[in-house]
Amino acid sequence: MINKYGVLVLLLIFSLMVQAQTITISENVQASEKKTITPDKKWFETISLRGYMQVRYNRLLETNPDLGCEQCDRSWGNNNGLFIRRGRLVFSGNVHDRIYIYIQPDFASSASTTSNNFLQIRDAYFDLAFDSNKEYRLRVGQSKIPYGFENMQSSQNRLSLDRNDAINSAIVNERDLGLFFYWAPKEKRDLFAKLVKDGLKGSGDYGVFGFGIYNGQTANRAEANNNQHIVARVSYPFEFKNGQILEAGIQGYTGKYVLPSVTNTVIVNTDKEYLDERVAASVVLYPQPFGIQAEYNIGTGPEFNKLNNTIEQKPLHGGYIQAFYNLKVEAQVILPFIKYQIYRGGKKHELDARSYEVNDLEIGFEYQPFKNFEVVADYTISKRRYEDAVKLNNLQEGNLLRLQLQVNF
Repeated sequence: MINKYGVLVLLLIFSLMVQAQTITISENVQASEKKTITPDKKWFETISLRGYMQVRYNRLLETNPDLGCEQCDRSWGNNNGLFIRRGRLVFSGNVHDRIYIYIQPDFASSASTTSNNFLQIRDAYFDLAFDSNKEYRLRVGQSKIPYGFENMQSSQNRLSLDRNDAINSAIVNERDLGLFFYWAPKEKRDLFAKLVKDGLKGSGDYGVFGFGIYNGQTANRAEANNNQHIVARVSYPFEFKNGQILEAGIQGYTGKYVLPSVTNTVIVNTDKEYLDERVAASVVLYPQPFGIQAEYNIGTGPEFNKLNNTIEQKPLHGGYIQAFYNLKVEAQVILPFIKYQIYRGGKKHELDARSYEVNDLEIGFEYQPFKNFEVVADYTISKRRYEDAVKLNNLQEGNLLRLQLQVNF
């Protein structure tokens, strides 16, 4: 069942498809006079394979082994050692002039704090283009939800080792199963690709404008109610005469979420369903050579209240700011960064919609001696209160030096 907002979304998609089809007919008429005979490639000849792997160690200079971050990195804290954080392959390519496929399994998914390296699908979708320049696209399948710049930025490109709590708490693993429409002029699509290719830490091409419907329970989870989430985003990169590029965006979503994990003694809505909605602003000055990245979101969602042992509908807010520098020494690249984040609110994906107060400062650098290899050192100064029915008074403070080795292929 799709709610009234979903119906409006589908109607708008249909009208855009009609408009794009009109464009396509005109293009085909013009192209028919120029058509030349060329041998057709088999679909499998157009598929490319790439990937990356990350290995981490988080316990150097650790001052508090009880400090952790379940949604960030489960290898934080006591009884942890070397950890494969990512082990991914990407199969992608055009199987038709208008159809692009993207499949990304991860060989290092964690089922729990003690069970690691499970194979799991991260992305599995196809893009249907309505015109030859692929300015109008419909994306169908499991993919990233267009909410938050850092959420959509690949961990292969991100500087800090984990995404910020404030934005990432909206959508664990950043993905869900849905249907999305994206639009961007060709020159902006080319620019989005260039920002990634040139090592400027871009987020990839999610359009200048995007919107869609998705289940709302997040990736690899079955839908749990009859209400889909609705999301919309506008993000525009401005190019200045001095070569600087500034991207500004605003995004939001709404829907009803069903809590996946609740302690038996906790008072909760009968259907475990809560309103889940947010709006966020994003600003990125790409590092040429100095860069700034900042995001902030506000909204409402479920959160555990230890005073009355109840999961309540409560407001939430938080964001981050990151400054970084792009230093090139011949073929080598060094990217020092500093990042500060805060978050106040619940995390709906965790036990009892765990209540959080986060204040983290990260200071580090990424070193690329050559394109296929990276080293990241990230010194984290953290103060976190995270409480549920099992841990009623849980304030953890500590520092740790985190290291990551990454290979790209």
